[in-house]
Amino acid sequence: MEIKDAVNILKEKGRIKIKDGHGTVLELVAPQRWDAAKDDQEGIFLFFDVFQIRNVAEQFSEVSLDIIEYATKPTIYHTPVNRILKNGPIIDGKVKFSVIRKEFWNKLIFAFSQPLILQFSKSKECDMVTEDFFPLLSAGTKEMFLSPDGDVKIIRA
Repeated sequence: MEIKDAVNILKEKGRIKIKDGHGTVLELVAPQRWDAAKDDQEGIFLFFDVFQIRNVAEQFSEVSLDIIEYATKPTIYHTPVNRILKNGPIIDGKVKFSVIRKEFWNKLIFAFSQPLILQFSKSKECDMVTEDFFPLLSAGTKEMFLSPDGDVKIIRA
């Protein structure tokens, strides 16, 4: 299955389950199809580019944007939610997101042309299999809190 097939499934169903190179089944959900009653509150917004952050977060300072732009390792960021975001995994007024740069995954999000929400599937069933490893599953993945004012707190290094 190719990226265009995955995008077609996303557009039709609003979600797709992909087994990555680790054998982990990831479910990617279109934000408008995310359902608070049945989807994971721990979901992570995935972006293909830094400019998409404003979809879920308040406007960032240059310091925070530079941290995201120049990150060399996969990183999950926590930040206060944008007031306009009504649907998605929001916990205590905060959202989690990551800018995905790894080729296959970046191309998939780019081809869909809007952010996706990642949740880990409990099911072993999948719509697609790829040999590409999902970057947020690597041992070096970091987590940070970023405030719109430029405050930074390392959660997991």
